[in-house]
Amino acid sequence: MPIIPHWCTGWRRAVYWLGIPADMKTLAITGLLLAGAIGGTAPRTWHFTCDYYNFSVKGQLTSRQRYSASYTRGLPGDVVRWNDVSVANAGGGSGDFGPPQKQAFMEGFSYPHAEVANMTKPDFFKGFPPLAMNQRNLAWDTHMLEGFVADFDRLKPNLPYHVPDAAAVDLAGAGTFRHRDLQLILTGTSKRNGQDCAVIDYRAMFNTLEIKTAEIGLTGRSDYWGQIWMSLATRQIEYATLYEEVVGELTMRGQEKPINLSVVRVGVFEPAER
Repeated sequence: MPIIPHWCTGWRRAVYWLGIPADMKTLAITGLLLAGAIGGTAPRTWHFTCDYYNFSVKGQLTSRQRYSASYTRGLPGDVVRWNDVSVANAGGGSGDFGPPQKQAFMEGFSYPHAEVANMTKPDFFKGFPPLAMNQRNLAWDTHMLEGFVADFDRLKPNLPYHVPDAAAVDLAGAGTFRHRDLQLILTGTSKRNGQDCAVIDYRAMFNTLEIKTAEIGLTGRSDYWGQIWMSLATRQIEYATLYEEVVGELTMRGQEKPINLSVVRVGVFEPAER
């Protein structure tokens, strides 16, 4: 499977911020900054691992990729930083991943946390290769999870909170993405890393996407869901999961027939000092 399909899912992360009205973005960012203040000023590091599974239309697993990174928050000036970003590849069988390949362009990638609302703009990722969309996904996914935590005070036990729908959103000129119904649900409490945690389920099913560029076209569907364990004392994430499936029809310039695309993602976000 060509490399292009692996980054198509990345645009969905941008939509959470692009589709929310400006006043709600401000509220979410304020909530995130408050969460940082509640958690104290000492830097803290999380480890994010996300596996991509690429399937044929008949369900055959053709290849896998593992993206791994360290994310540090609470640096002076409320700056966040990315380190030790790597990619490892594997075939479609049960064999181990190959040696991790360091992503030098992302080493030390830093920005003030208050600027997360601008991270869908091309200039935000200066120095990134054009097709390094899965690496961008690491940042988008992380701040999406933090954004869900910022909505905690809106949640009521076992009742879905429907995040205001994003209409069809222009993906920086590359296409559109539409959420059907993004929901957060406070499902209970649990212990993680010695912390009393709220457990938040999130899900967004039957979303549609359309990518159009000079090189490729993609029309398809994205479903994503997962859970977040949020410390009730610090409002910080003690553990989170991410699952996503994207299916669609991919066309590439110079190619006569479209390709049936099927990609599954499985991610884990957890403190490095667990």
